[in-house]
Amino acid sequence: MKNELICSEAALQRLEYPQLKALLAGQTQSEPGRRLARQLQPQAAVAAAEEALLEVDEAVRLLDGGAVPALGDCRDIAAVLDRTQAAGSLVAVADLLEIGASIRTAAECRRWFKQAAQAPRLSAAALQLSPLDELQQRVRETVGPRGELLDSASFELGDLRYRIRHLRSRIKQRLEQLLAGEQYGACFQEHLITQRNGRYVVPLKSDCRGRVKGFVQDESASGQTLYLEPAGVLDDNNRLQQLLREEQREERRILLQLADLVRRERLPLQQNQQLLSRIDLRFAAGRLSRAYRGCHPRLVAEPVIDVRQIRHPLLLEHDGCFRPDAAVAIDLLLPEDCRALVVSGPNTGGKSVALKTLGLLQLMLRSGLHAPCDPDSRVHLFQRLYVDIGDEQSIADSLSTFSGHLLKIRDILAAADKDTLVLLDEAGSGTDPAEGAALIQAVLAQLCRQGAKALVTTHLGQLKLFAHDYPGIENAAVEFDPQTLRPTYRLRYGIPGASSALATARRLGLPEGVLQQAREYLGRDEHEHGSLLAGLNRRRQELDRQLEDARQARVDAAASQRLRRQQLRELQDKKKDILGRVTRQAEELIGATEAELKRLRRQGRAAVTPRQAVEEKQQLQQVRDTLVPFKPKRRAAQPRATGLDPGELVVIPALEVEAEVVRVSGRQVELLLNGKRMRQPLSALEPYRPRRFARERKPDNRVLHRPVERRVSPQLKLIGRRVEEALVLLGPFIDDARLHELSQVEIIHGAGAGILRRAVREFLAQQQGVTAFYAAPADQGGDNATIVELNGS
Repeated sequence: MKNELICSEAALQRLEYPQLKALLAGQTQSEPGRRLARQLQPQAAVAAAEEALLEVDEAVRLLDGGAVPALGDCRDIAAVLDRTQAAGSLVAVADLLEIGASIRTAAECRRWFKQAAQAPRLSAAALQLSPLDELQQRVRETVGPRGELLDSASFELGDLRYRIRHLRSRIKQRLEQLLAGEQYGACFQEHLITQRNGRYVVPLKSDCRGRVKGFVQDESASGQTLYLEPAGVLDDNNRLQQLLREEQREERRILLQLADLVRRERLPLQQNQQLLSRIDLRFAAGRLSRAYRGCHPRLVAEPVIDVRQIRHPLLLEHDGCFRPDAAVAIDLLLPEDCRALVVSGPNTGGKSVALKTLGLLQLMLRSGLHAPCDPDSRVHLFQRLYVDIGDEQSIADSLSTFSGHLLKIRDILAAADKDTLVLLDEAGSGTDPAEGAALIQAVLAQLCRQGAKALVTTHLGQLKLFAHDYPGIENAAVEFDPQTLRPTYRLRYGIPGASSALATARRLGLPEGVLQQAREYLGRDEHEHGSLLAGLNRRRQELDRQLEDARQARVDAAASQRLRRQQLRELQDKKKDILGRVTRQAEELIGATEAELKRLRRQGRAAVTPRQAVEEKQQLQQVRDTLVPFKPKRRAAQPRATGLDPGELVVIPALEVEAEVVRVSGRQVELLLNGKRMRQPLSALEPYRPRRFARERKPDNRVLHRPVERRVSPQLKLIGRRVEEALVLLGPFIDDARLHELSQVEIIHGAGAGILRRAVREFLAQQQGVTAFYAAPADQGGDNATIVELNGS
């Protein structure tokens, strides 16, 4: 299969591709980058388009990180390189300044990307930049920041300029002495030293001609002033002219030498500019993507269009600013088994925008530009893209609008194949509706036989019925709000759309009498047909809303269930931790008591009778026995499950969960756990036993003092307490309530200034075991009390 794109320049204009390139050019940093953006064309090879999109991905990541290379000093030196291509040609000093700036930019960009590990593709491109150290050093030594040749360009030039400066200083000094002298001071028009014909002169009054020896180089327009070169500086002026000519020859020699060096490095300089332009273009595409929230959808080989929540990029921009919410996002769906999509609905409802969005999407991805759509979208890049949008009328060629469309359709049918996308706007218009609809039906059927994909917009009812009956062709409707009769610009698939011309006319203010007469002309059947389509659309919208609500409710329920399970696990862990800590403290206390008793016996063994010692020992043992239920117990070995039947419940000891048996295959069991299937060996399962609600304890006649269980009140009164005191009481109260598995408690804090109530509720919002809290009902105190719901263990 050829990896070429066939799309005419007229199609690019119809899809507003030049406007998109203008937006891209506005995001570039350098003139070469802007030129490349203006010259951008869709890539012929899909692999090249994919590579460009991956580079834009890297640019977006770098832009998100806030660090990008500076490319603004990349100058457009293509014309300079062309001028210096011939041997013996000179390079201007200003051009050398441009070349030096571009070389510095290339070197800095190459150095910057050595640290950009998150952008391997752009880094690989930047590493191809040539630093051109020799040329860069030579330009730096030769050209100053204002575009002048420096004295350091060569030793000879530096020496000549030193001699010129010294000689000029001597000439000016002699002339100043002449002007200030008493002998000739009155002969001069003013005390001024100037130049004429490259020689230093002084302004002499015309009536003093002959009084001062010298040569007249020029005179004023009025003839009142003569510009005289005094004889005393004649030799120095001659010498100065000779040195200036030698300076010019040396400057020319230096520029020829630099031109030769530029000519020798011409190819690396051209490559540098191409690479810098490409990097600038990728960052411009990244900025554009961030502006309209674009992404890189997945490119697929199958002829599929599955684009979710896409927006037309040109609708998002206004006066240079992007508003991602300025356009309604739509879904563009042409699955593999759908060869054509017929979009119908009211005027100004977004049919043409949907069609143009699909065409522009193909061009954007081919050009390496992100699309403003959902990142999970899938797109096939077609080899051929044919577009028939707008008025094709041509007076010069004696073509009507309909004839222009027919010629374009003729060319499309001649070339369409399995990798062709055809976009037809208002198909069948411009002629008799019945004949136009019949013709477009035949065209769509032929395109389907040739394997092409097509998206067609229409108002023709016959074409809608054809799409409903023909295999491989589907209907889609532009949605509108049934209450306001305004379009929502979304597409609804599977049903045709009503044109709603009369509703649109009413919304735009046409007289009611005209509308009533139009309904009479329309006829009962057509009116009922339109009403039926409108009813179907309303029903579809309602079903879609209900489906979306159900999906959201399911997501919320799953999230709530996960949260409750997590909170329950945390509460159980905390309960175990508390019980373990209490047990350890009790054991430490018993140990300390035994040690103290032993010490007391040693000190006064005669005072303690054997019977008392036995009683004390029995009492300590009884206390130990009361701790037995609180100590963590090892799980007793349970008999393994055997002979299981589908639907039976079993226990997975390793996970401490219960599951339902789905199927038994040998020694493997397929289980259903929380809606998900899993496989476990038979040996890893245990029979299910219902949990008992109370522990059975054997009576122990030896216990003399049974510990009394502390009862926890479901109510805490904090009225009159300061915030610090209340929070000290509130924390243990919540812990005790959770430990005793209370599901709801009440906190009475009073009204007052609301400070205590706010502090209590802020504290409750941070507690993991609190699932909800709210003001008590009016008959229970209202805002004077807070009801708290807890997770029971």
